[in-house]
Amino acid sequence: MPRRKTENPEELLSHNIIIRVTESLFNKLEKLRKESGVLSIADICRKILLNQKIKLLTYDATMNPVMEELALIRKELKAIGININQITRHFNADKVETHRGFYALKVAEQYKKVDERVEILLKIISKLADKWLQE
Repeated sequence: MPRRKTENPEELLSHNIIIRVTESLFNKLEKLRKESGVLSIADICRKILLNQKIKLLTYDATMNPVMEELALIRKELKAIGININQITRHFNADKVETHRGFYALKVAEQYKKVDERVEILLKIISKLADKWLQE
């Protein structure tokens, strides 16, 4: 199956340029390719020749525990939200005042849990802000 015709034939990469580089320069290009997520060294060289930006992807392993804790807090807040929705549904369905008071107290307990999780979340965010917003 032939490839599709392009609307701009001038943009086709039709000329080969073959160059030789030293082992150390090749290793630098290979490292740059791996860190940027670009598919080939030719793409890296093309970006360098065209003076285009090369975005490097970084991974900070020290963030793993923080991200796990944030994910856990998110999961807990979602579960608390589901509990509040269920209690509210029972509250609205029940017409007896004493029962409704009971459901109101249960919702208050759930909101206290939300408050605790939000406090933890704010502490984590302030630590992250201190780390990433240093002057």
